[in-house]
Amino acid sequence: MEKLKLLINYLVPVLLGLLIIASNFLNTDLFDFGNNNFAVWFVLSVLCFACGWFINKTLGWHFGGKVVFALVIVTTVISIFLISFFRDYFAASELLTENIILYSLRNITLGSMAFFGMAVVEILSLQKDLLVSKEKLQVYEKTMRDANREAELDIKEAKLKAQKIINDAELTAKNIILKKERIERELKEFIHAERELIKKYEEIG
Repeated sequence: MEKLKLLINYLVPVLLGLLIIASNFLNTDLFDFGNNNFAVWFVLSVLCFACGWFINKTLGWHFGGKVVFALVIVTTVISIFLISFFRDYFAASELLTENIILYSLRNITLGSMAFFGMAVVEILSLQKDLLVSKEKLQVYEKTMRDANREAELDIKEAKLKAQKIINDAELTAKNIILKKERIERELKEFIHAERELIKKYEEIG
């Protein structure tokens, strides 16, 4: 299954190359509607666009872009070779240089359509990633707001507990001081009573 998938992934660039080379066999009057050349050219452009779309999906933007660029170069070289050696077939009445430029531009145009297909996929993918990132950012911001609220509540609760501990400690300290003062007062009263008792005992004696 993996081998079949890999084979399909690399068959599409081959198909793209064949489509570009096939464009060489179209009439030079591309916009001659009577011969349906424009319709054929449009179909070739759409197919190259679809190939670029598929290449970006399977091979990625960077590697797929290198593959498409290499295909454009190779097909252009092949086209130049065909035009040079089969001049009679490829409009021999025109200058060879003009033919080479014309057919090279065809190849580059169809290659650009493939790049356009790749770019559309990449833009859609980046937009999707951007939307996902925005959603993650919103979730993160909401989480941070909730965390800040929880932190504020925890701080308030800690302050209340600390204040309660302080109040309890102050109350305990006041109770201890009051007990101490009461014991001192009772002790003084006891000593005073003992002294009075001793004086009375001495007077009686």
